[in-house]
Amino acid sequence: MNARTILILLFYICKHTDAQKPAIPVPAPVECPSLENGDSYTQSEFLSRLAHECRYDRLLLPTYQTPTDVVYVHASAYVYFIQPAEAHDLNFKLHFLLQLRWTDARLAYALYSPERTKIIGENDLRQRIWVPHLYMSNEQSSSLMGTDSKDVLISIAPDGEVLFSRRMQAVLYCWMNLQKFPFDDQTCSMNLESWKYNASSLRIMWERDNPVHLSSELHLTEYSLIDYWTNESVVRGDIVNMRLGGGRSGNYSALKFTFKLGREVGYYLMDYFIPSMMIVAMSWVTFWLQADASAPRITLGTSTMLSFITLASSQAKTLPKVSYIKASEIWFLGCIGFIFSALVEFAFVNTIWRRKKVVNLKKVNSKYILKSTLTPRLARKELQKELQESSPQLTKSRSCSSLQRETSADPAGPGFNNYLTVHSFPSALNLPTITTQSYDELTGGAPRSDGSDEPKHAWTTMTPQEIATWIDKRSRVLFPLLFLVFNILYWTFVYCL
Repeated sequence: MNARTILILLFYICKHTDAQKPAIPVPAPVECPSLENGDSYTQSEFLSRLAHECRYDRLLLPTYQTPTDVVYVHASAYVYFIQPAEAHDLNFKLHFLLQLRWTDARLAYALYSPERTKIIGENDLRQRIWVPHLYMSNEQSSSLMGTDSKDVLISIAPDGEVLFSRRMQAVLYCWMNLQKFPFDDQTCSMNLESWKYNASSLRIMWERDNPVHLSSELHLTEYSLIDYWTNESVVRGDIVNMRLGGGRSGNYSALKFTFKLGREVGYYLMDYFIPSMMIVAMSWVTFWLQADASAPRITLGTSTMLSFITLASSQAKTLPKVSYIKASEIWFLGCIGFIFSALVEFAFVNTIWRRKKVVNLKKVNSKYILKSTLTPRLARKELQKELQESSPQLTKSRSCSSLQRETSADPAGPGFNNYLTVHSFPSALNLPTITTQSYDELTGGAPRSDGSDEPKHAWTTMTPQEIATWIDKRSRVLFPLLFLVFNILYWTFVYCL
């Protein structure tokens, strides 16, 4: 077979193969429906012609023909419901109606349907036209409200102005500061930001007049609404923190609606602070019981301690575990300190009550009583030293006394109140005379060396039972006064600072 024959065969094979291939269809040009005499069409028919793909692309901005122009989207909100969650959740729930308004010149139909005043649709209309994509940057969860058909409404004016409304519920994060809990004020916000277009293409702004309306039926339970305000800003998106989808960089327009809430303290006053005050006051009842009544005083002290801890723990369960000290914890520590101090006071007076020896005091005042009770041995040594300095003949008399067997170091000892003193008589008689002098004559009742009758020391004695009763009586006044001072400082801190 020569080369000519081979070429002829290849020619016929290629021709046969091309004949078997299906022809590629060439799309016919899309016929753009006319908008003339638009009043004769129904709303759906006219809208299908107006938003036909031949003249409208919903993926493009309304200003795609003039890229230097910016689409301005005006926003407003109507708030139905605000519910701050528990403090440990750090969020709040919001029900609101969000309205967005912008102008799309491609949807202007005044020339084609002059008698048509408005085009109104729901979610089906939203699928036909361009709608700005906004998102809430501090959103935990959100959803459209409504039953079978969600509450979405779109209206188009003859000049191309679009009003888009949707009713939403959202759970938004609110980073609370609980240092002054439960006397705290919390500032929470709803942050709206542009998702797709940066600030050079799309700007969102609040309506000029009353951008946020609050429902007249809006009521809060644990909080009261102190104030609210709006502001506009520009946020920076970059690839590092991936603030926006895809990590796109640039400046993006943002809106913020902020409201300030004040916590209602009536519940905490009635259920925590007033009961805790009563528990602290109950711990002071022990001061009216006798110091040796150990069983009732211990029972009362421990029961008030446990009751207050139980009361405080029920409140702490609703709070997050934070690293800083809260105002409620300062109150807890203060009340626990007073209850514990009442228990310590009982242990102190009960120890004194059980002592056996009387206490000699220079004066009956707090200084000498506390000094003699806290350091009884040291006080007795100082007392003996003062007696020796004031009456040196007392030491000499004791050394010459026939009562050496009663040389007790305790001034209250059985042989300390009477002493034998040896006086020398005139040499003519040359006989010793033995006389007795009482302890009071030497220390208190003896005339002074300067001839005056004023005693040098006015010593007195108190039994341990008298000292314990004296301390209890002073505690009945001291503890309430200190607790009153603590309350003044605490309530000044929470309300004035």
